[in-house]
Amino acid sequence: MAATSSGATQPQGRKFRMRDLFEDPRVIQMLALGFSSGLPLLLVLGTFTLRLAQSSIDIKAIGLFSYVAMPYSLKFLWAPTIDRIDLPVLANWLGRRRAWMVATQIATALALVLMAFSDPEHSLALLGLGAFLVAFCAATQDVVIDGWRIEAAGTDMQGILAATSNLGYRFGLILAGAGALYIAAYGGWTLAYLIMAASMGIGLIAALFAGRYDQKRETSEKPQDAGRASPMDRMRRAVFEPLTELHGRMGNALFAVLLLVALYRMPDFISGVMANPLYIKLGYDLPQIATIVKLVGIWVGIAGGFAGGWAISRFGMFPALVTGAFIAAASHLSMAWLSTGEPELWRLAITVSIESLCGSFAGIALITYMSSLTTPGYAATQYALFSSLYALPGKLVAGLSGFVVAAYGYPAFFTMTAAVGIPVVALCFAVGRVPERAKASAATGAGNPVEAPEISSTGIPAATARAQT
Repeated sequence: MAATSSGATQPQGRKFRMRDLFEDPRVIQMLALGFSSGLPLLLVLGTFTLRLAQSSIDIKAIGLFSYVAMPYSLKFLWAPTIDRIDLPVLANWLGRRRAWMVATQIATALALVLMAFSDPEHSLALLGLGAFLVAFCAATQDVVIDGWRIEAAGTDMQGILAATSNLGYRFGLILAGAGALYIAAYGGWTLAYLIMAASMGIGLIAALFAGRYDQKRETSEKPQDAGRASPMDRMRRAVFEPLTELHGRMGNALFAVLLLVALYRMPDFISGVMANPLYIKLGYDLPQIATIVKLVGIWVGIAGGFAGGWAISRFGMFPALVTGAFIAAASHLSMAWLSTGEPELWRLAITVSIESLCGSFAGIALITYMSSLTTPGYAATQYALFSSLYALPGKLVAGLSGFVVAAYGYPAFFTMTAAVGIPVVALCFAVGRVPERAKASAATGAGNPVEAPEISSTGIPAATARAQT
């Protein structure tokens, strides 16, 4: 790594090699940081609601408590702060990214301790406050980790780091899900949450040993004007500079890019809500669902994530993006097939494996694509915008999925979700190469924004369609 005058290191741009998985310290660091990112999620969602249910909390209240996890979907609102503000003392010692990582990891662990000692039957409000603080601190940690990952490596390594992060993330989900339940069954919820709080130390150690890759922002603010700027002006720059930079670099193509990000995983979000009700309706029991979906599905998903990372490093981002969009949507046809047959385990295993493999492949492709759209220095803000955008529309539409199933049945529903992939694939062909074109334009000094290409009726860019005819 090359050192800079500020003490930060710059990632080397070179071809990915398989031995980097074992020799590059960023890989093992990303594994631990991914674990730290995934651990808190279920502790404020699935595991948390089960704790409430065991305490005889009213089902309506349990539903309302799901809102404590909203910071995960709204983190883009405070992401500019992560890009603009250095934490006192810690930033001088660790750098901006690592300082924020350490602070948010410690804060998440302390909030988990608060949840550990809060009894749902006697201090429900305090428990809810602890859950909200965990979600807020963990969501902020995600912003920082994403920013660090993007600035720590070039495009050649983003697929591998994203896949490694996904592996660590799933390990965190396993510990916070099955692990916490086993501990709570034998030692109580207080012990379970205390162990989860201590487990945040894995990410903390990784943050302390991680490289310092902070990159300076290009800003229109003159140095002599920095001290005279009001807090409102500084906040306005923090929020709008990353957005105007995106538009200045991509031009009107940015709107098509945002549409692609919003739609890319929508089929998965919509169909995912109805998957478990389908399993129950078909007659699968809980042990069968746990074994096939929660164990087999997780490991197949991990394999799919690494397959996506390998495909990106071997064939490039654009082919992987298009392939992911197609197979993720088409995989929902396996759910339609499952819904028309008998509850046989081999049918469930095939369906879950196809869904997990294709969905994880597509997820890594999208993460790499969104990462390539960002600019060093604005990475946290811009990536938080993209990651929030890709989740919110699907979650909003997914709330209506039950009405569709009630009206048309499961086979038609999953066929519809697969059909959503058609415009997504078309958008991939239209704007999937925008990051490459923007980078090429910057390299040649053209500086012209990338315009959205005209799309033909076949979904292929019109220029390409005309060339083919």
